[in-house]
Amino acid sequence: MKKDEVNFSKSEAFNLTMIPGKFAKSMRTCVIWQFVRFCVINIKMLIVVSKSH
Repeated sequence: MKKDEVNFSKSEAFNLTMIPGKFAKSMRTCVIWQFVRFCVINIKMLIVVSKSH
């Protein structure tokens, strides 16, 4: 059993819970990628707000 799966083995309800892979974990912790996502979301919000005014 993997180290990440130890917390989920206690209850039957969590047997199907997905554990993020190496790529997903690296994308979540990458500061550069988070900044890019932040900029994209802000641009989308500006577009939505500009359409309403």
